[in-house]
This record gives sequence, structure tokens and C-alpha cells, in this order.
Amino acid sequence: MKTGFVGVGKMGRPMAGHLLKAGHPLAACDLAPALVDALVALGATRAATPADAAREAEIVFSSLPDDAALRKVAAGVLAGARPGTIFVDTSTVSPAVSAEVAADFAAQRVHYLRVAVSGNNKMAEQAALTVIASGEKAIYEKCRPLLATFGPQQYYVGEAEQARALKLAINLMVYATIAGLGEALAIGRRNDLDWGQMIDVMAASAIGSPLLKAKSAALKSRDFAATFDCLQARKDLTLINGAAGASGVAAPVAAIAARLIEDCIANGSAAEDYAAMIKSVERAAKT
Repeated sequence: MKTGFVGVGKMGRPMAGHLLKAGHPLAACDLAPALVDALVALGATRAATPADAAREAEIVFSSLPDDAALRKVAAGVLAGARPGTIFVDTSTVSPAVSAEVAADFAAQRVHYLRVAVSGNNKMAEQAALTVIASGEKAIYEKCRPLLATFGPQQYYVGEAEQARALKLAINLMVYATIAGLGEALAIGRRNDLDWGQMIDVMAASAIGSPLLKAKSAALKSRDFAATFDCLQARKDLTLINGAAGASGVAAPVAAIAARLIEDCIANGSAAEDYAAMIKSVERAAKT
């Protein structure tokens, strides 16, 4: 199928690459020309604008940083798309703005599939993402073979913004896990436990989640190089707390996680991995 892909950064580039490897012609678009160059070298064509990416495509994908980018790119895609074109957005954005975009696309008879991908850029490169979709069921089924190039786990969760809400719920659990881990490690260190051994035992115990196991090696060496940095986490937690408020849900854990991330940013960890929340807990433990 002819495809377009808007936003080919850390997550978008490997996903677009998998589409190319599966034989789908692809027009790549990004504000950074060097990112497009990498895909052109794999056989993609270059699209100057989102409208250009959509003009010949049957399906247009996007991977974008925030609500504002989604609004802008969606408008561009609509300018180039024909009735019956499918727009698949894989960004982490608010359900409210996603619903606005859905209305715009429905008015022009362009299909809109919301796709959340769970996993980091390394998992994207390995085609090991979990794919969560909502929108028209028939459109999901049409896109499913392409989505399968991103990862083996596929879930369809509803007709509207359910994928957006589930992605925020999953991300809340990620931040809650790291916040709790920070407190647990702080207690352990105060009781003369070895840092690395604690992490090994936790990873092998009943709370040894895939997240903890994936983070273990870096945490043992206190390596906070970012797979997803604290500024990106701030955006996520703003969305999470906003969705909780809009849903009438008290979310004290999300509020605490947001405060920890703000402390990280204020103390020089803005570009570090969100696991630097552990350092924020340690700073509080010293007071």
C-alpha cells in the first residue's frame, strides 16, 4: 500500500523503516531533513509537507510530540488527502484534542485511526512495540497488517478515543513504578543493603516487571542516559493529570510523579531519563 509518514524521529523513523522493509512505498516528511535522508537511503521518497505526504498515499502515519503538532499535521494531511484516505496517528496526545481531530477528518470523509504504541525507541527498532488501536473497526482491520510490522502484540480497544486513554493509563503505571522503586531503594540503602544486589533481587522477585528488568542494567550502574527524558515525561504527566481531571478521577499518584519530574528538571536532570525520579526521592530522603 502507498503510505506517507510524518514525523520520523526516534519512534517514527524505525516504524517507517519497517513499513519500507515490508514493501510499502513510503513518502517521509519531517522538519529535520537529515531524518528524512536516512529513510530516503532505504528507498523512501521525500515529502516537503504533510499535504505532500498524503497526496498519493492510501494510509498516512504520524508520530508527533504533542497536541499542537497533531493539530498542525492533521490540518496538513487533510489538505492533501482524498476521501477514503486513512490517517493513523501514533502520538501520545490528549483524548480531547484527538477527538477534535476526529471531527475534522469525519467532516471530510477521511478515516482516522488512533494508535498508541507502548515501548521505547529501542523496542521500535526491534519491531517489539505493543500496538493499541481505536477508531472504525473496519479501518483497523485494513491497517492491521501494516501495524503488525511495528510489533507482534495488537489490541483493538474501541471506536473512539480509548487508545489515547489507555496509553495514558499505561504511562501512569510506568511513572508510578519508578517512583515506588525510588522509595524502595532509598529505604534499602538506609538499611545497609547493596544497591546492585537490591535491583537484582527485585528484578527476580514478584515485582520483577518487564519495565524493571529492562531498566535494571542501567540502574545498577546509575546510568541515567535517556531513552525518554524528563521533559518528555513532564508532557506525559501533564496529559495524564489533565485526563484524570477531565474524567473526575482523583489521581494522587500521578500528581506525586509530576512533582518528582519537576524536581528532576529543576535539579539538572531535564535531559536525563525519567528514571532520574529515583534521584529526586534520594534528595528528599536526605532532608
